[in-house]
Amino acid sequence: MRGVSLWRGLLGVEHTVVESVVFEDGPGGVVVVARVRPVARQRRRCGRCRRPCPGYDSGAGRRRWRSLDHGVAMMFLEADAPRVRCREHGVVVAQVPWAAHDAGHTHSFDQQVAWLATRTSKAAATELMRVAWRTVGTIIARVWRAAEARAEAAGDGDGLDGLRRIGIDEISYRRNFKYLTVVVDHDTGILVWAGEGRDRATLRRFFDHLGPDRCTRITHVSADGAGYIDEEVAMACPQAVRAIDPFHVVKWANDALSRVRIDAWNDARAQARTEPPPLTGWARRTQTLPGRERAHGLKNSRYALWKNPDNLTIRQKAKLQWIATIDRRLYRAYLLKEGLRLIFQLPPDQATEALDRWLSWARRCRIPAFTKLAKTIKVYQTRILASIQHQISNGPVESVNTKIRLLTRTAFGFHTADPLIALAMLRLGRHHPTLPARN
Repeated sequence: MRGVSLWRGLLGVEHTVVESVVFEDGPGGVVVVARVRPVARQRRRCGRCRRPCPGYDSGAGRRRWRSLDHGVAMMFLEADAPRVRCREHGVVVAQVPWAAHDAGHTHSFDQQVAWLATRTSKAAATELMRVAWRTVGTIIARVWRAAEARAEAAGDGDGLDGLRRIGIDEISYRRNFKYLTVVVDHDTGILVWAGEGRDRATLRRFFDHLGPDRCTRITHVSADGAGYIDEEVAMACPQAVRAIDPFHVVKWANDALSRVRIDAWNDARAQARTEPPPLTGWARRTQTLPGRERAHGLKNSRYALWKNPDNLTIRQKAKLQWIATIDRRLYRAYLLKEGLRLIFQLPPDQATEALDRWLSWARRCRIPAFTKLAKTIKVYQTRILASIQHQISNGPVESVNTKIRLLTRTAFGFHTADPLIALAMLRLGRHHPTLPARN
């Protein structure tokens, strides 16, 4: 009797009777098999809703569930798997207290696999637990669904009740235009929802899950200016303040500056092609090739133009001075970019006037890329000023996106986005997996 109680504690199972423990020869060595059964009050329950039900038949006989290894030996639980007749779900396999419905692994095994998947590499998780990576994906999704079900049963809801300020963005997780739409809570910085796709239908699923009542409680929404996000937010949360993320606005300016730099570089290369070939020896010192020298200098000016002035190295500062002398048009584009970036550092009462002056300057700059940018910023001017007034940005969302990009490397090999979403929610959401017996 004492040995049976010891094995029940080692297995970490509840409401379970350990009948016996045997040792068998397996393909990898010795295998430990614990023959168990549920206690009387846990028998004949539906595997889905866990309601007491009348028995139906003995099912497919005895089956095994993989448990945590004991030492170097693999561990299995073996028990009968009868079927019951549920009024709601029909004929299903009876519930067992040591594993989830339709699972081939125990709860403790699932917990350890989920913990390893969120904190270690793919190779470490699969080799340590001796399972396939596809099995890891199935376990991750099951653990996430179980965590959500426990939270709802405990009255914690689905984690969306307290949402007030949210950030919405999309992230590519695979080639061939495979995207996820993610929603982050600005107040807590955690990932609250993720769905496959980047269109109105995907975002509508989030707002449908949120419900009309909770949509009315959303006060601020930040995004990157995508049209489908703006349209869906306007329909679902018309009272919310919509803000354009400052990071993306500055990124637009950097893209326009890159276009000007590339045009200047192409012009210099075209000029270099009309120049004679460079001489050799001492004669090269007296030869002047302005097109070639200008093209070479502009080729290596990318980071000097992109970085903030406070972060420039000595060589990059010298490069900017050289650009100010050689190409006034490119330097003017750089000043336009910096002027727009500095607007987001001003107080709200000064930012409005500063943005109007910047728009006037960009319209008259005679640089097509920034003239086009001025038209875009004019469209989003109200939302840009809202982000400055309410001090809201997609910084937390970009932080979550960076972590999801790291998780996509771990999740490489999953054939669908569901395991990746479950992995991201377990790592960046409100439910963090724990090791067995470490709660």
